[in-house]
Amino acid sequence: MEAMLVPPWLESLLAKEFFSVCSAHKNAPRNECNMFCLDCHNDAFCFYCTSTCHKDHLVIQIRRSSYHDVVRVAEIEKFLDINGVQTYVINSARVLFLNERPQPKNTGKGSSHLCEICRRALLEPFRFCSLGCKVVGIKKNGDSSFILSMKNEEMKERREGIQGRLAQKEEEKLREGIQQDMYRSTPPPPHSNSRRKGIPRRAPLGP
Repeated sequence: MEAMLVPPWLESLLAKEFFSVCSAHKNAPRNECNMFCLDCHNDAFCFYCTSTCHKDHLVIQIRRSSYHDVVRVAEIEKFLDINGVQTYVINSARVLFLNERPQPKNTGKGSSHLCEICRRALLEPFRFCSLGCKVVGIKKNGDSSFILSMKNEEMKERREGIQGRLAQKEEEKLREGIQQDMYRSTPPPPHSNSRRKGIPRRAPLGP
């Protein structure tokens, strides 16, 4: 039952150590091992190994926040149901922590929202502070899951479709605005102030 609720690669991901120097690309500028393959779920690897050893595989990138491993919600929600896990906004991106973080014993005192597993204080009414705590909660209670339901996938596809249509409309508005600016920027032909002279009339001759 647990295997059905927790993908086989997830616990492997949570047990890995990231950000060591890649032995195959020691002299490269981006040689830290911060990538993980969901198909192979072996050791972490660097940016350059992705194209050579994991081409066409499902790969996610691990990032760091205060020396703790995080993953962007936009990446991980494609493969996991992250419902119940506290998310944070770091560097303008929404992320979640992979594992439980060390904390003082008095942390969370007086807080109305606590992680069900490690008792860390949470900002919002979530159940878990990290993916690791959700794994423990699933094994302990079995009342949650990481498996994406068809309903969640349909909602996600619908949301992406709406966002795509909105982006297309914005592009069309931008294109129309550019065309209107082009028309407005074209100077009108100069208007002539000269008036057409009428037929000259002679003054009447006196007697």
